[in-house]
Parts: sequence; C-alpha cells; structure tokens
Amino acid sequence: MRCQMEALIAELNRLKQEGVTHVAVSDDALEHLRAVVALRSGGQRALVEDRATKSGRVSLPENHIRTEDAAKTLAEIFTAANANARNAPEPVASPSKGAAGDSAPGKIPLPSPIVLPVGTKQHRWEALRDRVLNCPECNAHVQPGKKVVFGIGNLDADIFFCGEAPGAEEEIKGEPFVGPAGEVLTKIIKAMGLTREDVYIGNIMNWRPEMPTAHGNRPPTPEETAFCLPYLRAQIEVVNPKVVVALGATAAKGLLGAEQFSTLGRARGQVHTFENRPLVVTYHPSYLLRSQPLRTRRMVWEDMLQVMELVGLPISEKQRGFFL
Repeated sequence: MRCQMEALIAELNRLKQEGVTHVAVSDDALEHLRAVVALRSGGQRALVEDRATKSGRVSLPENHIRTEDAAKTLAEIFTAANANARNAPEPVASPSKGAAGDSAPGKIPLPSPIVLPVGTKQHRWEALRDRVLNCPECNAHVQPGKKVVFGIGNLDADIFFCGEAPGAEEEIKGEPFVGPAGEVLTKIIKAMGLTREDVYIGNIMNWRPEMPTAHGNRPPTPEETAFCLPYLRAQIEVVNPKVVVALGATAAKGLLGAEQFSTLGRARGQVHTFENRPLVVTYHPSYLLRSQPLRTRRMVWEDMLQVMELVGLPISEKQRGFFL
C-alpha cells in the first residue's frame, strides 16, 4: 500500500511548498488517519495526533509517515485532503490539447493513489502499464500520432535508470531513451558490462511537455511532475531495484524534492536515499552530447562506478580508468 500513502505524502508536500500550512479534512477522515497511525508505534501516533485539532485541521508533517494499510482508507484520506485544502492556490495553467489537437489552456489535476493488483511482477507491471497508456490526462497532452511513454526493461533489474521527460523520438516510439541521449545511455550501460535488457529505464514524465512550436523541449512544471510521479513510484515498487539512478536535475528534484539542492553538481557524488534504497544522481546523457569536457564525462563515469559498487558488480582495472 506504499504507493497510496506516497501519493498522499506527495500532495501534502506539494501544498506545503506552495505555502499552505494546514489542510481541512472531515471528522471521518481524521478518524481514518488516526486508525492508520495507530498501526504504527506510539511515537508516530503521538506525532500526528498532537497535530490534529478539534477544528479539523492537520499540520502538514515535517517527516513522512509510512505505513501499510488498506487502500480504501488511504484513498479516503487523500480525497478528503484534496477536496478540502484551504488556502491552496489554483493549479498553474498549462497547455492542454484541444479536440483538434491545438494547444489550449488547461489545468493539471492532482495525482491519484495507485493500487497495484496482487500477483506476479509481470502481472502488476502490465496492469500499471495499461493504466498509464489509457490515462485520460496523459493522453490529453499527447499530440496526434504520438504516444504516451512508459518504462521498459528487466522487471528484476538491480539498477533503475530514471530520466526526465520524453523527447521527440521517445514520443514517437512510446519508449524512454531511444534518441541520441538513449545512444549515450546505452554506451554507459555497455561500459558497465551490462545491456539495456539487464536494467530498467523509466521517466519522471509520461508525455512530452507541450511547446508553442513543433521543435524544442522544456522541463515539466511542478504540477506535471506531481501528477506523473505516482506512476514512476509504482514502477519502482514493482521492479524493486537495488539502486535508483536519477539522470538529470528534473529527475533528481522529482525524486528527492526541489528544495534538496540548488544545482545538480551539489547533488551528485554522494548516495541519497529514496524509498529505503540508494539513489545516485548524475548528469543526463543529453548533457554529454553538448561537447562536455572529459572532466564532466569522467564524473558521470565515476557515478556509474559508484552504482556498480552498490549493486555488487565486478569492476576491472580497465573500467576504473575508463572515460566516456
């Protein structure tokens, strides 16, 4: 049930970053929240119950509250928090495809909890993939003739590469990293002694963010990222990798929080934690296409050596001295 709780946490954190200090929920929702927290230790319970007041206001938590409980309960809490949020600003308008495929003002809805079915990894992944490919919001932002992009790879992979948003080539094929940046990533994976079939590759976003022209790319907005993030979290839950690799600043900020670092250079070179597993931040492969010096390419490779050590891959002397 982690994804449902994470979706709730993500929305509360989003509101908090926008300056909201409290959300209003119904008495029933508060009772559900107390029931969830009661499953945890007394310290966690006291932390939340002290923040619940008779007025029905719950302070946004400083720390994540993680638990395993029924999806129905989590969905009720999530719905109540969304429906009754006080002082929350309106979602930022973003381009949305009209009936004829033209750009038109639109709003990105709040993310929804994701309930994965019981079964094998393959069954759960296929159910999640079907949900993403048929997501009305995702499809509303895909231009005619293009595709929603979903992750691909080994469901038993030790390494989960997470990119930013699909580009022109990706939205044509419906797979992440199939363009020039994908060729660079393939080279990196091969240098690690692996193939693309040995790893899993996903994106923060499921569609290519719209642009006023047919060319160029832009980073997703916080609202776009927040909507798609539960889908990525669910993929990570299914694959259950040993290490997650955030490729680029957008992916790193989406997974770790935009407030955690000012530049990607400050985030790389260390091991972060995401979903109780190591997370390594490095530059996006497309960054290396822009005539970066050998020093930058070496830093990316050092990040990959760190990933190899974390998953227990053998490292030869040739690999230790390798430059991309």
